[in-house]
Amino acid sequence: MDTLLRETVNTVVNSRFPEMSIEGRRQIESILIREEYPKGVIALNEGEVAHELVFVGKGMLRQYYYKNGKDVTEHFSYEGCILMCIESLLKQVPTRLIIETLEPAVIYLFPYDKMMQQNWEINMFYRKILEYSLIVSQTKADSWRFESARERYNLLLETHPEIIKRAPLAHIASYLLMTPETLSRVRSGVL
Repeated sequence: MDTLLRETVNTVVNSRFPEMSIEGRRQIESILIREEYPKGVIALNEGEVAHELVFVGKGMLRQYYYKNGKDVTEHFSYEGCILMCIESLLKQVPTRLIIETLEPAVIYLFPYDKMMQQNWEINMFYRKILEYSLIVSQTKADSWRFESARERYNLLLETHPEIIKRAPLAHIASYLLMTPETLSRVRSGVL
């Protein structure tokens, strides 16, 4: 028995649909595909089609894209998080996003086609994942529009201290839509 698999499924399910039965959790475990990656590997590249949701069992990954020749971090994921390229997954079209491992990682792939063939409980779990994804997207967009650099940093520090501890500062700065210099000033209290 893969202990990390069971821990990951329980953490992910508890974060979105804690009332899921033990049977539903075991069904998810039976479907997931384990993959391991060293640090610095591209797990999904721009132009590929996403066929799975990703549950992070160990390590940190980032999702990013290129704009005007610079990479922009869209999302960080670490233990117990879900990662997906939602447009590519739902439409089955090539993604513009790239998924990279920032640390050695163990991930579990949840094939979309198998997820859709499951019982009502797993379909409800999937719905909760999508609802949460929409809320996170809206919250992030509102933060970019209405909050100062300091407020964005403090919100990230409050809600995801793991990112501040583990991700490279250049990636954190791009995630917060600021330069590394601005991030340094924010962190030192100058800004």
